[in-house]
Amino acid sequence: MIRLAGVHKSLGNRQVLEGVDLEVPARGVTFVIGRSGAGKSVLSRCCVGLMRVDSGEVWVDGARIHGWPERKLTELRREVPYVVQGSALLDWLTLAQNVEVPLVRGFGFQLAEAEERARDALVRVDLGELSEKCPPEVGPGVRKQVAIARALALRPKAVLYDEPTTGLDAEAARRVDRLIREAADAGTTALVVSHDLTSLKDVAERVAVLDEGVIAFHGTVPEFLERREEHPAIRRFFHQEEAAEG
Repeated sequence: MIRLAGVHKSLGNRQVLEGVDLEVPARGVTFVIGRSGAGKSVLSRCCVGLMRVDSGEVWVDGARIHGWPERKLTELRREVPYVVQGSALLDWLTLAQNVEVPLVRGFGFQLAEAEERARDALVRVDLGELSEKCPPEVGPGVRKQVAIARALALRPKAVLYDEPTTGLDAEAARRVDRLIREAADAGTTALVVSHDLTSLKDVAERVAVLDEGVIAFHGTVPEFLERREEHPAIRRFFHQEEAAEG
């Protein structure tokens, strides 16, 4: 579904990605994890042209997207939307309108179809009864659910999630996990940038560890956990997480 080959990306004088190779298979959930500042979000943004790679190739659904104009990348993001970490909702719109408006203004849907898709998506994420509330009236977990509904309203092939459970309490985080898993089970590929080990264990099938600019490990969740002490990049990740908790 998504493939990166030899991807390099720098930000200013800092080389963030130094030859990333990664394959995200269709119809599953792949987590990209790594220590703070490793470049996980940069990697995911490169997957849909929100950041342009310096070199290397990015393939999405069989198409090489390097060099595409913004108009064509916008069409790609209709098939593969990006759920940002902060949800990015507008406080003066209802939850339903926060799903509808991007469909109309960003992707050219007619209002009637946008309203229907928004209703369906909010029901899908268990928010049908809250659709007329505004973001300040609900908690961060609900706002994250709305952000996911906005992506699912596009009926996409895949969704990219940037730290979807960060800042949420345990109950809200697990609710978001279930939405990601349910969407994947229904056929929507997921690429999740996260450091949430509970989410990883509950939701993911495959794990990629970004370390020192490259994918240092890519395998199943059991393989990842089994190599916790043996694999240098995995060990560094766990040590940072343990230090943060301590």
